[in-house]
Amino acid sequence: MHKTVIIIDEVHTIIPDSLTESGFSIIDGTKWNRTEIIARVKNAIGLVIRSRIKIDKEILDSGPNLKFIARVGAGMESIDTDYCNTKGVTCLNSPEGNRDAVGEHAIGMLLNLLNNLNCADKQVKSGKWNRESNRGFELSYKTIGIIGYGNMGSSFAKKLSVFVCNVISYDKYKTNYSDNYTKEVSLKELMNQADVISLHVPLTEETKFMINQDFIKNMSKSFYLINTARGPVVNTSSLVKAIESGKILGAALDVLEYEETSFEATKNLLDIDDFKSLSNFDNVILSPHIAGWTYESKIKLAEVLVNKIINLKL
Repeated sequence: MHKTVIIIDEVHTIIPDSLTESGFSIIDGTKWNRTEIIARVKNAIGLVIRSRIKIDKEILDSGPNLKFIARVGAGMESIDTDYCNTKGVTCLNSPEGNRDAVGEHAIGMLLNLLNNLNCADKQVKSGKWNRESNRGFELSYKTIGIIGYGNMGSSFAKKLSVFVCNVISYDKYKTNYSDNYTKEVSLKELMNQADVISLHVPLTEETKFMINQDFIKNMSKSFYLINTARGPVVNTSSLVKAIESGKILGAALDVLEYEETSFEATKNLLDIDDFKSLSNFDNVILSPHIAGWTYESKIKLAEVLVNKIINLKL
């Protein structure tokens, strides 16, 4: 049987070129819809995806020869990984490829928030010169709470180390991971101490709307929130209320709960009241899911993933 791999999403040419050199037969499925994928996956041993199509039971059952699903990126919510396990299909991703990009983006957003840079920029460009109202806060000696200490969370912690912060972290699925960049704590300790919370968790049933009214209410301090993970980890309605009350001092969101599965589009944002509220806050910074979206990370994501595929030795 040919080692046929179907590439479903647009990816860096490193992936098809390297796989071809390694003896795989590559099929371009980037223009196929779901029905076409189901009809043509029968002879493939692997799929390379991003997030355009959800790889569910129907697609997996249509590909009896599948050995792997490889996602360019970190999150695996677009793959039914549990069903893959029952069928012996290996699931691969490449969070090592964009962890530096995410860490840098989170640092940039945090510094922007603390120093009112977006607001100040708009004011100066409109001819206003307001110094006192834009007085900022220093990052040094703040307590930064990281929820999720994997590739992204640890990258953020490492980059924070030069700012002399107190970096603490909570990860439900890891223990004994304190290092030179963070101190492992319980979620309760983190909620008692943090001046800033940065989210670095995957989207699962457990993490959906994790940051909600109850979570915010149980925080000991007013705090800043950064989300470079997945939009639905934060309940936007609860966030808006907390910003209005002052419990959340500011928010930096690279992701929104209104994104489509592909992350390439959103619902009509201007029709959503909570979004309109967010966009009117001076202490909210928004970016379009680009934290891990650098020129360098596009190359590294591809290199990491293609090496993992080749190392399966199929």
